[in-house]
Amino acid sequence: MIDRAPGFRRRFRVEPGPGRVRAAVEDDYHCMAVTLRHDGARILAVESAMERAPWSTCPGAPVVLAATFTGTLLAEAVQRGAKQANCTHLHDLALLAAAHAADRAALTYDIRVSDPVDGLCHAEIARDGATLLTLAHRDDVLVAPEAAAGASLFKLRPWIQSLPDGLQEPARLLQWGTILGHGRSLPAEGQNDASRMPPNCYTFQEERKHVAQRIGQVLDFTRGERQPLDHLTADGFLRRED
Repeated sequence: MIDRAPGFRRRFRVEPGPGRVRAAVEDDYHCMAVTLRHDGARILAVESAMERAPWSTCPGAPVVLAATFTGTLLAEAVQRGAKQANCTHLHDLALLAAAHAADRAALTYDIRVSDPVDGLCHAEIARDGATLLTLAHRDDVLVAPEAAAGASLFKLRPWIQSLPDGLQEPARLLQWGTILGHGRSLPAEGQNDASRMPPNCYTFQEERKHVAQRIGQVLDFTRGERQPLDHLTADGFLRRED
């Protein structure tokens, strides 16, 4: 069972309300939230909280996110682009919030990714406790589902686009979560030098990558009783004892 196997855990929580919608995420390396204030059609303000982030430069990213999305129509947020200029995790939260701004109820996505055994890794995503999709890859080549077998974990767009509309969002979240799960098996020294990274996020831009320092607490949610986002309240994150 993936839920009992050691591995990476990631939870998204989306909470719509009158004139605002909040999306939050927590995993081994990140704990963040984005709130969009809106008038039902247009984003009026963007607020970000970064409780846990992996780089010393990450706290500058909320300003860029606000500049990216303030004034944008909710329906056109996904077309706004500029993901690489932003913290990719905040950007994903903003898009998730915009997509569910008109929902009448909150939703939770849970992603579980097993640590690889002989190169084989299993992953799944559930929405409000019900499993939606599963995949398995061996050394980053999918072996399941059958429709995606042989595809690279990093090139799943054709498979995702073949899915029904209601499954494309969780499929994208599952792919990205599975990729992030690699961090558990990579040597720490290989993850501590931002200057070697391609410019695919806010911190890894040329003007910041050479000064970014690795910081932030790394958690393992497969040990102990703590669960991702278990300290998220209506007012934000409650500080908890480690």
